[in-house]
Amino acid sequence: MPQAPLSTARLLLTPLAPEHLDHEIELDTDPQVMRYLFNGHPRPRADIVEAHHRRLAVAQDHPGLGYWTGFLDGAFVGWWVLLPVLDDGVARPDEAEVGYRLLPRFWRQGLASEGSIALLHQAFTGLGLQRVIAQTMAVNEASRATMSKIGLRYLRTFHETWDEPIAGYEHGEVEYAVSRDEWLAKHPA
Repeated sequence: MPQAPLSTARLLLTPLAPEHLDHEIELDTDPQVMRYLFNGHPRPRADIVEAHHRRLAVAQDHPGLGYWTGFLDGAFVGWWVLLPVLDDGVARPDEAEVGYRLLPRFWRQGLASEGSIALLHQAFTGLGLQRVIAQTMAVNEASRATMSKIGLRYLRTFHETWDEPIAGYEHGEVEYAVSRDEWLAKHPA
């Protein structure tokens, strides 16, 4: 199944395309956006261009999964993802990871949740996945609140090895998840 455009009450989520590179540059060079990723350091343009090509490849390599660029009344908001969950480089066939990255002017408006719910609906009813996870730093309270709001439940805390530790890394990473059965019990198809 190809990656489908999605819409919500306020958002248009379009599959990531080559013409979205400038939006990714805007997002990945914002220190607030990158706070929990690169310690607030904007990513160099060359790194973003390289990441853009890898992001585009996800949809080609994993039909139905990938990155969606979100727009509100024509304005770029950020991106949402359904990514394959990998075990030793091999994608788990019935699982995906949901995520989001929004420009600060769109924070605290429920848009991260709204877009993520559209992706969860697609994951469980469109793609027939059995489980969706999400991960963030334990100290990223806003992202954790979004994960809970969209129906994922806390599973575990784990610790990663960092070449350049990010502030708060010592508290670890957290993983949340929801199964297809849990989702459909609350959101009948």
